[in-house]
Amino acid sequence: CMIALAAHTALASLRFRAYPLVAVPAIAASRSQCSSMSEVAKAQIAAPGGDTIFGKIIRKEIPAKIAYEDDTVLAFHDVAPQAPVHVLVIPKKPIAMIQDVCEDDEPLIGHLMATAAKVAKGLGLDDDGYRLVINNGKHGAQSVYHLHVHILGGRQMTWPPG
Repeated sequence: CMIALAAHTALASLRFRAYPLVAVPAIAASRSQCSSMSEVAKAQIAAPGGDTIFGKIIRKEIPAKIAYEDDTVLAFHDVAPQAPVHVLVIPKKPIAMIQDVCEDDEPLIGHLMATAAKVAKGLGLDDDGYRLVINNGKHGAQSVYHLHVHILGGRQMTWPPG
């Protein structure tokens, strides 16, 4: 999986630069194997830089079940939910990690969090509660290097997490 993912990442970067993309059967065959990797395993091989799947979702190149969208943020249902309700809220501005946020981003980050609360309420999670999570870096199990807030709800969360 790691070799296939690395090869896919290399090919994706070529596609991002508008070079022609050639078909590599090993990559296509191994995608299903990689999708079964845990988020922690994916985080061990993920790295910041380049385009991400979230960028493709923002540009509507990849379909997603949208829960909310405005000019600066997008919320959509996770394709591999870890709770009965699992929605991701992302800024449209590409910020790789929470540690990359600068002072100019403060209004955006405030809006990101307020939007997470608004989406959670819209999903009926405000009565019983929910969890907001931001994974940061390899040890934080960040598998996509585009800042995102997980809204997890619909069941009792456990403590401590992970």
